Amino acid sequence: MSRFLVRKVAVLGAGVMGAQIAAHLANCNVPVVLFDLPVNPGPQATPSSSPPPEGGGSPGKAGSSQGPKNGIVAKAVEGLKKLKPAPLGVPELASRIQQANYEEHLALLADCDLVIEAIAERMDWKLDLYQRIAPALAPHAIVASNTSGLSIGKLAQALPEAMRPRFCGIHFFNPPRYMALVELIATPSTRPEILDQLETFVTSTLGKSVVRAKDTPNFIANRVGIAGMLATMKEAETFGLSVDVVDDLTGKKLGRASSGTFRTADVVGLDTMAHVVRTMQDNLKDDPFYATYATPPVLATLIEKGALGQKSGAGFYKKVGKDILRLDPAAGDHVQGQQAGTYVPAGKKADEIVARMLKKPAAERLKLLRESSNPQAQFLWAILRDAFHYAAVHLAEIADSARDVDFAMRWGFGMQQGPFELWQDAGWQQVAQWVKADIDAGKAQSSAPLPDWVFDGRTGVHTPEGSWSPSRKTYVPRSTLPVYSRQLFPENVSGSAAGAPLKSGTEVFRNDEIRVWTPDGEVLVASITAKLHLIGPLVTEGLLKAVELAETGYQGLVIWSPDDVFSAGANLEALMPVFMKSGAKGIAPEEKKLQDAMLRIRYAQVPVVSAIRGLALGGGCELALYSARRVAHMESYIGLVEVGVGLIPGGGGLACIARRAAEMAAAGNANADILKFVTDGFTNAAMAKVGTSAIESKKLGYLLDGDVIVPHKDELLFVAITQARAMAASGWRAPARAPFPVAGRSAIATIKGQLANMRDGGFISAHDFHISTLIAEVVCGGDVDAGSLVTEEYLMAMERQRFCALLEHPKSQERIMGMLSTGKPVRN
Repeated sequence: MSRFLVRKVAVLGAGVMGAQIAAHLANCNVPVVLFDLPVNPGPQATPSSSPPPEGGGSPGKAGSSQGPKNGIVAKAVEGLKKLKPAPLGVPELASRIQQANYEEHLALLADCDLVIEAIAERMDWKLDLYQRIAPALAPHAIVASNTSGLSIGKLAQALPEAMRPRFCGIHFFNPPRYMALVELIATPSTRPEILDQLETFVTSTLGKSVVRAKDTPNFIANRVGIAGMLATMKEAETFGLSVDVVDDLTGKKLGRASSGTFRTADVVGLDTMAHVVRTMQDNLKDDPFYATYATPPVLATLIEKGALGQKSGAGFYKKVGKDILRLDPAAGDHVQGQQAGTYVPAGKKADEIVARMLKKPAAERLKLLRESSNPQAQFLWAILRDAFHYAAVHLAEIADSARDVDFAMRWGFGMQQGPFELWQDAGWQQVAQWVKADIDAGKAQSSAPLPDWVFDGRTGVHTPEGSWSPSRKTYVPRSTLPVYSRQLFPENVSGSAAGAPLKSGTEVFRNDEIRVWTPDGEVLVASITAKLHLIGPLVTEGLLKAVELAETGYQGLVIWSPDDVFSAGANLEALMPVFMKSGAKGIAPEEKKLQDAMLRIRYAQVPVVSAIRGLALGGGCELALYSARRVAHMESYIGLVEVGVGLIPGGGGLACIARRAAEMAAAGNANADILKFVTDGFTNAAMAKVGTSAIESKKLGYLLDGDVIVPHKDELLFVAITQARAMAASGWRAPARAPFPVAGRSAIATIKGQLANMRDGGFISAHDFHISTLIAEVVCGGDVDAGSLVTEEYLMAMERQRFCALLEHPKSQERIMGMLSTGKPVRN
């Protein structure tokens, strides 16, 4: 496959999805032009010409009657800075989005290698737009529609014949920064290499997980997912369950997104869900499940009332003050013959006996649910049965293999397992017989029989050779595109016999909380296995051993774990018995061991690379800071958060802030005021600022210019190992130990004055003032003259003394115990 360079991307349509797709391109350093309708300054503009919320109206119509020509796009880009969850890594990235309109700027398309159309779901508007942009497109450009369910083949017919081989569907899920799934859909005319090139770009550059779907209404994830939500709503009504109980049952307890079913609908938008349902109603009249696509009356009533979910302030749930209310559909007045419902306090949970069933292994779990007389258990069996039935009947139509369905449901709907995985884990033939029995008894949503291939003696659909494809009548292996060689441990389906990361490679050292191993004999990997990867004495011991081993026989050391936590910090709970027995004097030696380990990592004779994904807080942040290089997944959340538990950073974090301030001052001007450079680091630590992305973490100073941000989580280890090898090959050496200047007592006085104003103004508590003062003392070097030279060990001793003193402070103890008992910070 020839390399396809994406130098610039155009996004057509500045609505909810288009603007956020542009934002994610900006996050990933891809130049992007965002188009929408021009503003028509004339008086003839009418309300019908305004673009709908989905983004972008007909390109032949004016978008508004007032403002600058790019007003629609400008408003959308400005809105990105305020949207939650944040689509931009930092708000400043909005400036990377070039603003354009269809009337003045179509010539910009000539420089775009990829054009993503994301206007409203109107076939006529899309076709109109394609005809207009076609003459301006580069001959090599890929054109992709971000439709959520319209026929890609029909859309292709609007393009000149020469362009059709370079046209396909690309379906991002909302919000595109955070949702892993992207569905790619070919037409009969799409050249195979076009999808290969696009999959490579979307995977490695944008960090998304790709599933190739067939050109059927709503593709895979929305087809299966929305059908499942409709079935859940129907079965909830059948078994008389309230929306909060259903959400508790269908959330984390069932291995799905914590928002469950009804809250998910609220977040998506009830009108958006209804639109997806309407696509099924309009285009699937021959589907044996067609009757199940009827819009639930309660959903129709809410939409009619303008209760569209989270975006309108009310849907199945409503927040009043601090109280969360849930809809009781059976109460309230009648509206057009339907019960309108009213809101009552939410918070009902699943029955404990059912919650216990859901903790059992898959086979036992499904057997218990099916045989129980508890309505909640019967409800759960019903929706799982319906999911198995629906997925099996539609597999050949919508997807190339069972793996595509399972991945689509994982990545698009937040499930831990897709329907085929769960079915296989629970015992394929037994579950198949149960589903068949319910179909025969008229209990299922449809009378359609299970396909013959379900009963052909198989034990499942996922094998080490691949996943079952009814259309090919064989097991299909995963894609072998070169981009996937960068994923050393790609996410896989159960039954595929994929290697478990923490059992792979050659193990070199292990204790109860860390595994040190090598995948290739050249680079060592240290994987923390403690809960939340908390750093306790055993982890410290393991890291020291890893450095020692790496120095004696390896090119470098990578610190990496295969989940969403790099390290949530120090293991305070493990330290409490020591503290209760010996007080702060017992903690000080352990604290020094941790600090010494950080220095050992910094001055190791091989490069130590921290591969960060998810949380890197407190001691986890310090571990990253003392590494020679950091390779961070885009969704990394890095910060020194110790003040939340009434402490100061005690693993060298403050010493690092002081050293970096001295380095920045020296780089700018030998006589520069160090206080100017230490202020940001002090503020970050005193306010427990956490970067909400790797990009913001870099802005806060937790990542440096030489560090690497990786969009795809499964490429993190590959990139980190590559960095370690490259550093070793280029002759990397540890920095020389040398004292450095500090800001001194005058800077401490300045900071204390600012803190006193905040305390006196009621912005911080007296204890916050005390902790922040201690932080200032360390980062400024204590009671010394400005410019005095100190060592890291000197500052670490200051850290240690103040950390241990705070451990004995009653208000800090309140914060520690509050966090350990509730998981929430105590403000005192």
